[in-house]
Amino acid sequence: MVEFSCSPPRLTFITGASRSGKTHLALQLALRYPPPRVYLATAQALDAEMSLRIRRHREERTGNFETFEEPLRLTHLLRSLDQSYSVVIIDCLTLWLNNLMASLGEDQDSLRQEASELVEFFKSFSIPTVIISNEVGWGIVPNNPLARKFRDLSGNLNQDLAAVADQVVLTVAGIPLFLKQPLVDPPR
Repeated sequence: MVEFSCSPPRLTFITGASRSGKTHLALQLALRYPPPRVYLATAQALDAEMSLRIRRHREERTGNFETFEEPLRLTHLLRSLDQSYSVVIIDCLTLWLNNLMASLGEDQDSLRQEASELVEFFKSFSIPTVIISNEVGWGIVPNNPLARKFRDLSGNLNQDLAAVADQVVLTVAGIPLFLKQPLVDPPR
């Protein structure tokens, strides 16, 4: 098991493009903690391609995590977790937001409230957590209002969680770029 050179971060936020190595990095970070560990999946197997992705992610974990699948009630599930877990991975925030938009429709106030509730929750959650989210705002401006709303909500949520995170990592081509790191413990 890899040891931390400083206090382990309470909240790590990993972002990057699709297939950039976010989940692989999250698993590596979480395996630094002893069992029991939680993997909280937000994806829904709505088609064959997504079913295959979910299966591959399950195979990556190979029994090292207790898995919970929750596409909508993320904060509620986090509140219910037993404090005996050593670490939580949330994969992924972008899919959770997509699920919320599909469920709540055009109700922007409810979407913002759900996102705000999640950010507030992480200000005091005591179990070390690794959140995975996609960086969706680097492409062209979407040509339809729904896609623009999703991009904007996702970007705002990513900013808000990065602000409260102890550690923020951008993954590019499988390489982690540490943008924000916890302070090193002073010598004893």
